[in-house]
Amino acid sequence: MTCTFGTGGRGGLRAVLALSLAMGALAGCTSSQPGPEGAADALAAALASGDFAGSGLPESDAASAAAFREEAFAALEQWTPAVTVESVAVDEQDEDRATATLAHTWDVDPGDVDWTYTTEAALTRVDGQWQPVWSPAVLAPDLTAEETLAVQRDRAPRADVLGAGGAVIVEDRAVTRLGIDKTRVDAAGQDAAARGLATALEMDADAYAGRVAAAGEKAFVEAIVVRQGDPAYDLALLSALPGVNAVPDQLPLAPTRTFARPILGAVGPATAEIVEASEGAIAAGDLTGLSGLQKQYDEQLRGNPGLTITAAAGPATRVLFHLDPAEGEPLALTLDVELQRSAEEVLAPVAPASAIVALRPSTGEVLAAASGPGGGGLSTATVGTYAPGSTFKVVSSLALLRSGLTPDSPLSCPATVTVDGRSFANYPGYPASALGEIPLRVALAQSCNTAFIGARESASQQALADAAASLGLGQEVAVGFPAYLGSVPSSAEGTDHAASMIGQGKVQASPLAMAVVAASVAQGERVVPRLVASAEAAEAPAAAPLTAAEAEALRGMMRAFVTEGGGTFLQDVPGEPVLAKSGTAQFGAQDALRNHTWMIAVHGDLAVAVFVEEGDFGSTTSGPLLESFLRAAAG
Repeated sequence: MTCTFGTGGRGGLRAVLALSLAMGALAGCTSSQPGPEGAADALAAALASGDFAGSGLPESDAASAAAFREEAFAALEQWTPAVTVESVAVDEQDEDRATATLAHTWDVDPGDVDWTYTTEAALTRVDGQWQPVWSPAVLAPDLTAEETLAVQRDRAPRADVLGAGGAVIVEDRAVTRLGIDKTRVDAAGQDAAARGLATALEMDADAYAGRVAAAGEKAFVEAIVVRQGDPAYDLALLSALPGVNAVPDQLPLAPTRTFARPILGAVGPATAEIVEASEGAIAAGDLTGLSGLQKQYDEQLRGNPGLTITAAAGPATRVLFHLDPAEGEPLALTLDVELQRSAEEVLAPVAPASAIVALRPSTGEVLAAASGPGGGGLSTATVGTYAPGSTFKVVSSLALLRSGLTPDSPLSCPATVTVDGRSFANYPGYPASALGEIPLRVALAQSCNTAFIGARESASQQALADAAASLGLGQEVAVGFPAYLGSVPSSAEGTDHAASMIGQGKVQASPLAMAVVAASVAQGERVVPRLVASAEAAEAPAAAPLTAAEAEALRGMMRAFVTEGGGTFLQDVPGEPVLAKSGTAQFGAQDALRNHTWMIAVHGDLAVAVFVEEGDFGSTTSGPLLESFLRAAAG
């Protein structure tokens, strides 16, 4: 719009009137046409979303732009860019032209690294309205109509899992992938080849043959992964079967197939569900933690993949973005490799579920947490849930000490005791010489059930729960790994309270929890277990602290079990004197009762719990396992 103004020469009044009219005309002539910023914002939104309907482009250009963006960015479909207008500048020589600078940000990395760049878009004013001018270069720097973008992902090296002293537990180890290679056998022979391999591996032949049949005509269908040197498999013989291919590879593995496996877990190719849940952090084919600590700490261990984004037209390729892979951070554990090996060797021949847990009382570090083969893959050592039997009498003794008793206080130990019509007896073969009136110390050393049950009025159920908490049993505390630290009800009456006194009824514990009890006695204060070195120190719920006098009394009573009770076989274990307590807890149908068997011990700065799900008695079933482990630990 153009406005002109003039004044005549007829005097001041006319000039004033003319000026007033001119001012009013200026106000009416101010332009209401929009600037180019709105058009730039609309284009930025279209570039981000791929929807060009509101981009301001002519209809034919909008359709072409949407189609080109979809094709050019097909490899980037897992990400959505953020596109903003950085600046808009009107051409000083032509007020109907402008240039918008657009800032693009792609969150392509699970970490803090983004792919960022700017492009420029031309804007023109047509019939008073600003609109963008389409060009492939507004999508990516210097992009041409012939180019498309490609993404290459480079897997990051998975970090190791370390043990005490930096010893390597899990690292890349040589394996062989065995399977049917469909290029090595004709179509008519593929079913027989698949069944032959499956039979040799004692696999489900129908299921494996079905997988082979469903795979592509040139596929390699993996049947099993065998670690190098595994004596269970004759690779030469298996490789000679029709259609079989043996492909060398590496996988993150522990020293042996069984080494702390229920705790460490497994690593393998990511499942479709894992890929989907990762929101782009994990891609198909990536190695990822599938269970245990490998899964819990997968993000730390797997690191961040490398990424290269290129623009290509035929063989011509140029790099737009590159990020080197970043190796994961090692996971440091407190496990002592040799002690863990020793514990697993001791448990290897034990058929029922079993466990050995060893702690360092001075630090709470878990040095060994071995679960025997009978547990079916469960971490019996850390999450098994069982009645602790007479090992719980250490807790009951603390409650009795707090009621005013001393280790020399007399208790009555009859052959049987009846509570609300239920009869409780001592274990078969209980020594007659330890019946009658005996000191609390002897009641613990000889494990007199009737003495502890008879003293139940001196230790309420709440007192038992409080004593347990002082020794770390039943504490609800995050320790950085799956762990069950037991449960002791704070209220129980009659036979339930009586059963609690001897570690049965509703009292529950894991081998880890009972190792914590032994460690707390040794240390003279409640111990919180530590397995993951980087985990923040756990803050346990409030509990009455264990006094020095209480700890000393409990240590003396546990030593009496070795010197004058059921643990005399531990007297000649080399090193410092052993303190111990056995336990047997009945379970099952009343007419077919079976026994959980336990032993807990302290040997210098080592606290140990040994458990067998079904055995004879604590001293006879778990006792020899404890002795073997302590001798191995003593060197």
